[in-house]
Amino acid sequence: MEHHPRFMTFAQHLAFAVALVALAGAALAAPDEYLAGYLIIPTAGRVEAQYGAGFSMYVAAWPLLRAYPGRRFQTGLPSTWMFAQPDGPALKDMYSDVEGGLGWWRDTRFPTETPKFIMGGVGPNFSEIANGPAHGWGSWEEPRGLYGVAQLSPWLLFPIDGLNVKQGTCGQLFGYGYLSLPLGEAKATTEGRNVPTGGQFWTLFLSTGNFKGPVAFFSPHFWSHAGIKEPRLVGQLLDSRPVDPNRHVQMETQYIPCRTAVGADGRSYARIAPTAFPRRSDGRSVLVHQDTAYDKTALWDSVSAWFAGGPAASGAVSPRGAHVRTFPGNGAATWEIRSSEPGEPEKRMPIEWSAFATPTAIDAGTFGYEWNYAGATKTDTKDGRLVTLPEYYRLENAGDEKKAKWTPIAPADVPTETGLQRLTWERPVEAQEEAYSTPDDPKSCWKKPGPAAGPFQARLGDGSVVTYYWYRFADQPALLNADLTDAERERMQARVEKLHRAWPKSRDYLAPPTMGKLADLDPAQIVKPPKGLEVGYVPIATRQEAAKR
Repeated sequence: MEHHPRFMTFAQHLAFAVALVALAGAALAAPDEYLAGYLIIPTAGRVEAQYGAGFSMYVAAWPLLRAYPGRRFQTGLPSTWMFAQPDGPALKDMYSDVEGGLGWWRDTRFPTETPKFIMGGVGPNFSEIANGPAHGWGSWEEPRGLYGVAQLSPWLLFPIDGLNVKQGTCGQLFGYGYLSLPLGEAKATTEGRNVPTGGQFWTLFLSTGNFKGPVAFFSPHFWSHAGIKEPRLVGQLLDSRPVDPNRHVQMETQYIPCRTAVGADGRSYARIAPTAFPRRSDGRSVLVHQDTAYDKTALWDSVSAWFAGGPAASGAVSPRGAHVRTFPGNGAATWEIRSSEPGEPEKRMPIEWSAFATPTAIDAGTFGYEWNYAGATKTDTKDGRLVTLPEYYRLENAGDEKKAKWTPIAPADVPTETGLQRLTWERPVEAQEEAYSTPDDPKSCWKKPGPAAGPFQARLGDGSVVTYYWYRFADQPALLNADLTDAERERMQARVEKLHRAWPKSRDYLAPPTMGKLADLDPAQIVKPPKGLEVGYVPIATRQEAAKR
């Protein structure tokens, strides 16, 4: 609404007032006005390349927005990007990594204010996406990542829409990371072509209050088969390369609703939807804790020796192979209000983040924020303590593109004629997305050889019902589509049966946090194998739909 004139006639005031009535009754931000940007979380120094066997970290899980604002909402909580170390000079025009984590996404079908977790494997230049078992890009006729992730745990059901954190989680720490396990061998060919596939099985490990251990892994074929069409990628992707331990840690936000208006004084004002961060009893926020990089002595070596006939590996990562990164206590924010009018270029103006938040190292291994409570406010909920960011802003230095910024102001300083104080931010009523479903053709890999038991159902806190079956590990659809021979799948089956017998869900695998409390997963996802299927079988979701009311 930047086009309103500074001086208005009575008729213009009247027309403006009518528009404000409509504005005040709206529950959603206009589709062309929103808050977006990054919170940048630097780490100190560089990590040696030998620590390329994976990473883990603890991040806070909390409801960023007071009310889920609709399907345009997309933001991650603090997370990282796991890239392969290049073999030689880095390839030009090539992007491929693992960048999942906690957050909200536009393609989430059963969203809540509580975040979910997805794995987020990205094939070269976004050719494919694998977010979890049976969750990715493409269709079942032309899958582009739908078979990229295989289930490993016999105790944790991975819903198609993403792992659910327990509803009401508010600032507890969610531990996760990826370490490579020697579940199979490298191959000289891929899909019958003279293209090798490496033996890196990047496995998601979790550390939560009610589940610990390995969950699922990316098939090496998910990465390697891109080399069939593009030979320059052979040997450069995550199937065969160690990871870069010098990862960025950031919080990426793509959409938080806001509204802007011009007052009778000719100045621009804005209001953002109530946005909050977790708050400790001392008033500070913990966002990232114990960001750790690993070399092969942390886990790979002991598991490899075990599979070769040596003593059983406990699965706990060894501190001898761990490098805990430290935080210098600085950081940056690029959050900005973006707005546009039809036919006009988008305007982007930063908000003055430093006016209310200061990045800090709570200790050497923990990043967080201190808050200026003259602007930010303490908010206590039934689930925990939060700090709510300032909602109201005024655009300063509007005529200077380099100096213009949105500065937080008190609600009383916003002209009433803008109507911003009368805005409400409520969850919109939206049509329910369709159910996730998997192929039902009796000749498909979902039915042949098919499951060993089921169907079973789990009712989740997000209002959905997941239908799942128990498959023999080697017979799950993802592995039937991973370019493995029967003999290769059987060798994997034998190794996984060892893991199922020796690695319970209650043991610490990642080093536990030294502060705070662990977040829980939605307990409906914690499952028990049927009698006789305790070892060597895994739960696979085949359908997820809204619960009937």
